[in-house]
Amino acid sequence: MATNTATALNILHLTQQYSLYFSTGVLILGIIGNAINILVFTSFRAFRNNQCALYLIVEALANLFQLAIYFFITLSIIVYGRDPANLSLFWCKLRVLLVVISTLVAFCSICFCTIDQYLSTSHRYFFRQLSTIKLAYILLAIAFVFALLQSILFAVFSDIQGSVCTVFNPSMAAYISSFYYPVLSGLLPVMITSMFSLLAYRNVRQIVRRQVPIVRRRLDQQLTAMVLARAIMFTIFSTPYTIHSIYTFNSKITVADLLRYAINNVTSAILFIIFDLNFAVGYTKYFFGVSV
Repeated sequence: MATNTATALNILHLTQQYSLYFSTGVLILGIIGNAINILVFTSFRAFRNNQCALYLIVEALANLFQLAIYFFITLSIIVYGRDPANLSLFWCKLRVLLVVISTLVAFCSICFCTIDQYLSTSHRYFFRQLSTIKLAYILLAIAFVFALLQSILFAVFSDIQGSVCTVFNPSMAAYISSFYYPVLSGLLPVMITSMFSLLAYRNVRQIVRRQVPIVRRRLDQQLTAMVLARAIMFTIFSTPYTIHSIYTFNSKITVADLLRYAINNVTSAILFIIFDLNFAVGYTKYFFGVSV
């Protein structure tokens, strides 16, 4: 028993130390990368008043916010030895509120971007007419309101038990485990981004056969390459953490079972860093675009 306790404490200590190092690296990479995204899409004339570029800018801003939240959570654990959200109900609810908002806004932006790129490259005039900057602003506003309502729902039902900040209400827990994690922040955005990015890629390959100006064709090719690259990264980086989050949430692992808690903690830390890369390396889509 004593050996298991010592092993668990060592695992927790090493996890905290290396989480800070990796989180710092991801934060720096994310700040630079997302700043490049924002600079590119706001500076280049070709991307101005382009709805797909607008979605990518909003995603970059949400990514920066998300990375900052995760970094300060990790930093507070290292400095104070524990996550403040597990000690203060106010910080528990605030953390959930901010994380859910930034996550859903980023995911909605990615989905809208892939759908818009499919519409704008479609050979059907009706679909192309649906791709407008006005619709982009409306959809982003709806996405923010939806994310805010979801985050308020999470914050209301979040509580601290056994030094763990999570949702213990059975009805809300069932909603999270059966819909939020597997569908809303898991399967649904992955399916949307994968399907529409591939459809947009198919449209661009067929665009050569249509009478389209060279400049417009080139822009469509660049944006489609960026969107496809982003969809691939989104799927790779999001899926493992989503699966593990569903397991962790349903298992309700607490510090009472210290060794199991430590093993789950290190697994979560590794997958969390991979998930963080989803918000940090999105800038590489720009290099995919310019290389087309």
